[in-house]
Amino acid sequence: MILILIVLAVLAALVLYVIAVFNGLVRKRNLVDEAFSGIDVQLKKRTDLIPNLVNTVKGYMEHERGVLEQVTRYRAEAQRAGEQGDMAERAKAEGLLGQALGRLFAVAENYPDLKANQNFLDLQAQLSQVENDIQLARRYYNGTVRNLNIAVESFPSNLVANSFGFSKAEFFELEAESDRAVPKVEF
Repeated sequence: MILILIVLAVLAALVLYVIAVFNGLVRKRNLVDEAFSGIDVQLKKRTDLIPNLVNTVKGYMEHERGVLEQVTRYRAEAQRAGEQGDMAERAKAEGLLGQALGRLFAVAENYPDLKANQNFLDLQAQLSQVENDIQLARRYYNGTVRNLNIAVESFPSNLVANSFGFSKAEFFELEAESDRAVPKVEF
């Protein structure tokens, strides 16, 4: 009789452990989803600012049409990747868009009238704030992904994760491969 009670107690403890681990995994997965929605909101804000920025800059930068076309093209690619839901493709497209915007602002330095335009300055400030918000949202997202991935891979929670179909999530990296290369410095 005591042996049966001990076995039942061990089984009950095991069931409670599995339930606790399962609920923890669900919570972590939901935090990943919530964090990605934060990135998505910021990326949409940036995408919505770009047409205004391009229209403001167009009149000043007739000779720099290639830069404007790049920004427009990468914006469309980023929107398309966001609609398809492919995280890696979206991160790549958003990284390229960020680089194109950087080139746009670098070229704008050659146009003093443009740099003095209040509308341009306002858009530049808004875009700068959105870029900061994207970085913060990306850090939060990647932190929640890290926590989920650790739980999915660590023993013994990986037994529960594998049994219930939990899988690792992808980190969201906006930097392009070329940004990671060591710069060549010559004197």
